Amino acid sequence: MGDSNETSPGRFFLLGLSNVPYLQVTCFVTFLIMYITTLTGNVFLIIVVRINSKLQTPMYFFLSNLSIIDIFFSSTIMPKILINTLSEDRSISLLGCVLQMYFHMALGGAECVLLAVMSYDRFVAICRPLHYQTIITKRICACLASVSWATGFGNSLIHTPLTFQLPFCKSHVNHFFCEMPPFFQLSCKDTRTNEIVMQVAGQFIILCAFLLTLVSYVHIIFTILNIRSSQGRQKAFSTCASHLTVVSVYYGTIMFMYLKPRSTYSPEIGKIMSILYTVVTPMLNPIIYSMRNTEVKDTIKLKLFRQSTH
Repeated sequence: MGDSNETSPGRFFLLGLSNVPYLQVTCFVTFLIMYITTLTGNVFLIIVVRINSKLQTPMYFFLSNLSIIDIFFSSTIMPKILINTLSEDRSISLLGCVLQMYFHMALGGAECVLLAVMSYDRFVAICRPLHYQTIITKRICACLASVSWATGFGNSLIHTPLTFQLPFCKSHVNHFFCEMPPFFQLSCKDTRTNEIVMQVAGQFIILCAFLLTLVSYVHIIFTILNIRSSQGRQKAFSTCASHLTVVSVYYGTIMFMYLKPRSTYSPEIGKIMSILYTVVTPMLNPIIYSMRNTEVKDTIKLKLFRQSTH
């Protein structure tokens, strides 16, 4: 396509999820409830960990990091989605779009690595309990958390500038926030280089993190099989199954978005996948990983609710 058709829009227009009025209201209410649930659950978990000294452990340190990531991960896109769902003006400035894409990708990448770190922590705790204190030290915890954050933000620092240096022929984005795959479809230029970089980074970060998580849980499951108590075995399996379900949804949807070639990308399916990993997973994480734990529930009952009654 000739240079005359190449543009650098000052604003982009997000087409959103639906143009049908009653569906827009339904989407708004649904997303609002999910966003409030996400914020409440994750903030609640951070507070609970802070006020209970018994929860000052590596597992809850990583869970607190996950909650912080999920709060900001959701907040990078949810307020704009809520505004655009009911507003006639669905535009977003170029700077706003750049920042949204950068922080969304950075926090998503950080969560990818952190979920793998958390699975490794559980592997050591369950499969190497006698060596847990010497392997998972405070210094190691800080290093692993830092690596998670640094990987996510470093990866995004590569992709975001690469995406926005492309010339765009269109300014209407068939998506509900600024994400790389839909933007490739707006470009006048061949995006093969961008796709290769995205695929390589995705395979390195997403696939490696997923495989580490999978290997950790396979070892955990084999260890659980040796538990003599059927009740203990059933409880452990229930916990692992719920963890694996959320992890599989997160990794699976991200792999669909970032590891598939552009030729097979479907905007409508892409929207569903994005909802699952940007909206649903951050809402479920505090429930699946912590609210079912006895220590967390006891802290909520004894400290938070008791203080509210006095």
